[in-house]
Amino acid sequence: MNITLQSAKMIGAGLATIGLTGVGAGVGIVFGALVLAFARNPALKQQLFTYTILGFALTEAIALFALMMAFD
Repeated sequence: MNITLQSAKMIGAGLATIGLTGVGAGVGIVFGALVLAFARNPALKQQLFTYTILGFALTEAIALFALMMAFD
């Protein structure tokens, strides 16, 4: 009985980390958009970087929630 419960917890933790793949794609999209926007209008460098850091932080928050669920 105890082995079944432990293996179910391990499977659940593995499934909870699937959300990290989406976070990896999201971070790539955020920084890819920064490169494209900077190439179009270099004068907005500081404002674009501020928005990028905000987008990165929000995307990484999802990763932290997924890891929190995995380790719970």
